[in-house]
Amino acid sequence: MTLKEYLESKNSSSSFTATQSDVGGNITFSNSGKRGTVKEFTLGLDSFITIIKDIKSNINSFRAHKNYIEKEWRDLGSEFYSDGPANAMSTVQTKPLFTTISKIIAWANSPKLENIDTDQYMEIEDGPLENAFDKLNKLAQLYLPKEESANSTTQQENVAYKDKSIREFAKYIFTYFFGNDWHEILDSTKQNASVINGVNFISHDFDIFKRLIGEFSSLQTKESLTSSNTIRYFEEPILIESNKFYYFTTQWNGEGDYSLSFSNLKFFFEKKYPEFRIKRKDGIYYLIKLENVPNVKFVIENFLTELEFSGLSYSNKLITRFTASLLTKPFVILTGLSGSGKTKLAQAFVQWICQDESQYRIIPVGADWTNREPLLGYPNALKSEEYVKPDSGVLDLIIQANNQPDLPHFLILDEMNLSHVERYFADFLSVMESKEEIPLYAEGTVQNGVPAKLKVPSNLFIIGTVNIDETTNMFSPKVLDRANTIEFRVTQDEMKNFLSNIRDINMDALTGKGAGMAKNFLEMTASREFATADITEINAALVQFFGELKKTGAEFGYRSATEILRLIHQLTVLDNTLTTNQKIDVAIIQKLLPKLHGSRRKLCPVLETLGSFCIAGDVKIIKDVFENADFDFNGANVLYPLSLEKITRMYRGAIDNGFASFAEA
Repeated sequence: MTLKEYLESKNSSSSFTATQSDVGGNITFSNSGKRGTVKEFTLGLDSFITIIKDIKSNINSFRAHKNYIEKEWRDLGSEFYSDGPANAMSTVQTKPLFTTISKIIAWANSPKLENIDTDQYMEIEDGPLENAFDKLNKLAQLYLPKEESANSTTQQENVAYKDKSIREFAKYIFTYFFGNDWHEILDSTKQNASVINGVNFISHDFDIFKRLIGEFSSLQTKESLTSSNTIRYFEEPILIESNKFYYFTTQWNGEGDYSLSFSNLKFFFEKKYPEFRIKRKDGIYYLIKLENVPNVKFVIENFLTELEFSGLSYSNKLITRFTASLLTKPFVILTGLSGSGKTKLAQAFVQWICQDESQYRIIPVGADWTNREPLLGYPNALKSEEYVKPDSGVLDLIIQANNQPDLPHFLILDEMNLSHVERYFADFLSVMESKEEIPLYAEGTVQNGVPAKLKVPSNLFIIGTVNIDETTNMFSPKVLDRANTIEFRVTQDEMKNFLSNIRDINMDALTGKGAGMAKNFLEMTASREFATADITEINAALVQFFGELKKTGAEFGYRSATEILRLIHQLTVLDNTLTTNQKIDVAIIQKLLPKLHGSRRKLCPVLETLGSFCIAGDVKIIKDVFENADFDFNGANVLYPLSLEKITRMYRGAIDNGFASFAEA
């Protein structure tokens, strides 16, 4: 029997009817109508899937409440339902929601639960809940679009209003939607005679909101609207009409089970106006307008333009290298001068391309990270059924990325080498190549919604920032081999331009501006092409460098060779004005040089040869380049300026200090 057939068959024996819509699979259910009015409410299958998941994840809290007691179920829903509409519904229509959930569980376990009274009882055990979760998921798949239209869109969130005060926020929201015609509310209210400070007035109850508007026959003051030292209505009337004065309530509460609560405000307006969202974060209330943004081709020039508006300044070539690196492989390391904008660039890009801040986390790495627990959490040794999630939110980010494969997600590890990367990041390094799952705990032992094995999906991008000083740790070849490493330097001209044009940075100017390009961005990352017209010249350069790097044990393998060719392909796609030598130069400095390190005796001969590969003509590499403080690295005879400049710095460092590595302060 289908869910739709089952629900409708139960309507004759239940005080609360329910039905499944043919469009979208939404479930509409009603109250009992005992108070005179039958009201219907709608939640999507995704909301019920989340409810079942929340009950299963917190089964010990729910198991003791199989029999319906209103206050207990209202409190359970308010505390544990993570789906916003469901959470709000649990506080205002507790019994209808309880009954509908119970019916769904009974349907998924028919005929075993055929005869239970779903109005009064819910079967809360692992097996039945798992069956309900699985069947709802399969049902939801039937309502997914079979194929996406070429003109598909992405929803972008734009802040329409925000306020720290719940009462000011609520007044604004109601005025925003009803201010042009308050009678849309007043004509639908239940009116009750009331008294305040000896003054008779009419209290208007609208929908789920009690005492929403006060109607007086004369103009009121702040004092007359105050009782028990609390002002009950805003002193400025929202409407004056026919010698009647209408005042909007101030009695809003951000928490708790109240008629005038944030959860009710959110539920009412998101249901009535689905193109809006109401959110609360860090004590601030937001009205969000959803706008459909067409999925368009990823164009790097758009990001460059938005960066300029935000007040951030980077060279176009650096942005191209950074973006091409992400497209090549979802692990990028940003190293170099402290304060040169490494973290800001990563933050700017993710804010620009993500439609929601839940798609990324910026995590400062701790010096005490000795294992994977700060990123992936751990099984609770005292409660075997519980898995402790890390406070960082990384585990939730990865789970969400798995559930939203069409959206890019980003993990930014700030000061990644403050602790030994191989200790806390080993699982990630392993699955990057094997594509296997990270085991978190023994199958079947945990019941709080965390999967036993975690897949690191292809739409999760990891960006690590690195500073080099006496408090940090060096990267092993295993780490460097799996990433593109981009060094940040500041030239004298760049510093001069910065000092003459210091601007405030407005990161909000970037938020969501590139969200419409996210789909195409992911499609580009899925490409495994590395065809390029100048492949012969590129291969010759790579073989030449391979032979010399082998002398120090820093040669590259097949994987790196493939990734270099993919990087060059992505550079070509992003900027077709780049010359062959410019693309080879980027590949050398990002994939070949980072593993170089060693003593002066070991390194200097190799650096001399590598340097000679980077310049044409009859040049004495040590005298004319390495020891020449005025050498022009952008000269006409320089083939690979980025690489030659880096090799020169490493050579000078080896001579001065007896040792050198790619990473430097």
